[in-house]
Amino acid sequence: MNTLSLCQRRLKSSLLLVLPALGTLLGSGAICVSISEPTVAQETKPAEEVFSGPQVGEDLSAFEIVGVFDDAAGKRFDPIAEAKGKPLVLLFVHQANRPSIGLTRLLMTYLEQRQDNDVASCVVWLSADPTQAESDLKRMRHALPAKTLIGISPDGVEGPGTYGLNRQVTVTVLVGKENKVTANYALIQPSIQADLPKIFQSIVDIAGGEVPDVNKLQVPGMRPNATGNNPNQPNEALAEQVRTYLRPVIQKDATDEQVDEAAAAVEAWIEKDEAARKEIARISKTIVNSGKLENYGTPRCQEILRKWAEKYQ
Repeated sequence: MNTLSLCQRRLKSSLLLVLPALGTLLGSGAICVSISEPTVAQETKPAEEVFSGPQVGEDLSAFEIVGVFDDAAGKRFDPIAEAKGKPLVLLFVHQANRPSIGLTRLLMTYLEQRQDNDVASCVVWLSADPTQAESDLKRMRHALPAKTLIGISPDGVEGPGTYGLNRQVTVTVLVGKENKVTANYALIQPSIQADLPKIFQSIVDIAGGEVPDVNKLQVPGMRPNATGNNPNQPNEALAEQVRTYLRPVIQKDATDEQVDEAAAAVEAWIEKDEAARKEIARISKTIVNSGKLENYGTPRCQEILRKWAEKYQ
C-alpha cells in the first residue's frame, strides 16, 4: 500500500465522522445552502462508505502480534506467515463489546469447523494498554474461539502502520488469498444477521463450500452457563437479533411513538419466526414476573411487555 492511498483513506474516514456533527452545529441554514446546490449534494453522496485497512486488491503485508493463550502466550507471530499460503481471514478488534465479541465468536467458529481446516484465521486485539488487553482477553476467554490464533498488536490502538486501520470502527474484517485482500468489512455497528452472511459469502467465494445459516451455527466449548449449552437459552445469532430489536423498545428516553414503532418491528419479526416469538415471550414474562418491571423503559414500554407476556407463548 502506498503512503498516498493510506493518507487519503484515513482522511476520508475522518471526514465522514466529523461532517454530521458539523451539520448539527451549523443548523438549518447550512442545510438550505447544500440543497440549493444539487451538484454538491451528488458529489458528497458516495462519502457514506467508511474505510479501514487495505482495500480489495491491495497487499496483506507482514506484521506481528503477541500471543495470549497457552503455548502462544508471550510469543510473537506473523499471521500472514502462519497462514502458510492458505486463504486467510484477519479480524481486527478495535472495540470490545457484545456485538463485536458475538461476531468474532461465530465467524471464527465457522472457520474452525470448515472441512480440512482450509482457511487460516487470526484475531488481532488493538489496545493502547497491552497489559490491560491481556487481562481482558483472559477474563473473557470463555467467550472467544478456542482454536483460533488470538494476539495483541504491539503497535497499539492504531495497529500495524502499513494497514491504515480506522480506529473509529468497531471491527475490521479482511478476507484474503495469495497475500491479497479479496474482501474488506469496516464495521461500526457489527451485526451477526446483517454482516456475517456477507463475510461468509466472501470466504466461500475464495475457498469453496456453502454459506452457513447463522441461526444454526453452533458454538462448541462454551461454559455451562453460556448460551450455547443451555437449552433454555437462544443461540448466539438469535440472542443478538433479540437484543437488536428490543434495545429501542426499552430505551428510557424514548417517546411513546418511538416505542410503538420499535414494538411494531418486533411483532412483525416474531410473526414469521417461532423461535424468536418464544424468546420474546420468555423475556417478557421474566421481566413482568420479576417485580422490577418499572426498571425497564418507559410506562408505554412496560405496557407492551405486559401485553407480550400474555399474548405470546
